[in-house]
Amino acid sequence: MEKTLQNIRVLELGQVLAGPFAGAILADLGADVVKLERTDGGDDARHMGSAFRHGDSINFHVFNRGKKSVAIDLKSDQGMQAFDRLAAGSDILIHNLRPGVTRSMQIDGPTLCARYPRLIYCEISAFGHTGPLSMQPGYEPLIQAFSGLSSINGGPDDPPMRTGASVCDQGTGMWAVIGALALLQRRQQTGKGGIVSTSLLETALVWTAQKTDAYVNEGRLPERHRSGHPGFVPYEAFDTADAPLLICCGNDRLFARFAHELGRGDWIADERFANNRLRLRHQTALREQIVPLLRTQTRAQWMARFAGAGVPCAPVHTVPQAIAHPQVQALDMLQAVPGEDFRLTALPMSIDGLRPAHRSVAPRLGQHNAELGAPVPQGGPDV
Repeated sequence: MEKTLQNIRVLELGQVLAGPFAGAILADLGADVVKLERTDGGDDARHMGSAFRHGDSINFHVFNRGKKSVAIDLKSDQGMQAFDRLAAGSDILIHNLRPGVTRSMQIDGPTLCARYPRLIYCEISAFGHTGPLSMQPGYEPLIQAFSGLSSINGGPDDPPMRTGASVCDQGTGMWAVIGALALLQRRQQTGKGGIVSTSLLETALVWTAQKTDAYVNEGRLPERHRSGHPGFVPYEAFDTADAPLLICCGNDRLFARFAHELGRGDWIADERFANNRLRLRHQTALREQIVPLLRTQTRAQWMARFAGAGVPCAPVHTVPQAIAHPQVQALDMLQAVPGEDFRLTALPMSIDGLRPAHRSVAPRLGQHNAELGAPVPQGGPDV
């Protein structure tokens, strides 16, 4: 498994999340990922929250497992010499530095790719590589707000809200990896690298594409449904006698089974509920009838009945409930970090039946300077 990207060297100038997540994916897939950090504290994520292990936060460990750390001052001649040596031997460079920084240091994509034609240069920004806001920095909640993503979360009467996960940061890291792997394949034929540009805003716009495209092409503004769906009814969470249960009737056949389990086979012939488009039109009336029926039994009782009838449903879990479930346990997503006493979530894929394993703990600041021929910071590595 560790040989999937064997002999691929990645140079990461990553801060906090999007860039480091891209580096973590490539490290888990077997690439040799060298993380360049400032000598004065390193990646800001090291200090995001309380110390977890080795003085660094849990966030830093999550997104920097399996890497090497080189701490250098890129404003010094010695630091730039070390950077050039590392860049010359790298296949992929990933950065999410503030816009304009790489250009001012003459390590932007066109400059480095001219110097090292085989280099695949991946730049991650907040608002994109072109346009009036291209030079503006940004963070996850800002982009969710700006893109309209926040406006489609929650229910009809809720204020706009961000998603609980950093979907734009992590999604952008994934696009960077996808672009890098695509250019690795192209380099096999041409011998040349290239530049991948992606951003949190572009990622957010892709995540909202169903809503955006419906508005652009049909003039429909997105409605907010909490756990519901704009195209199917019933397709949302309902309270049972003890806990919420999400039910998904994605077609008329499933609705018929659902109706029979509730003892309401008459709904199938009801002119208000006979097909999905009619149910969408009369969803309030249907929901008013469903709600009291589902409250008559527990979640476990309904799940057993619906599962037997083939009606898709799922408990609305808390995080502890989710990771304790036998299905999640069987997937073995939480994997031990070698040499440590904690576990981290692994990549959501398997190759030839094997999930990429964590290779090593996140590095201490400057831990690999000497190994990679970079000047050791005053005071030595932060070990």
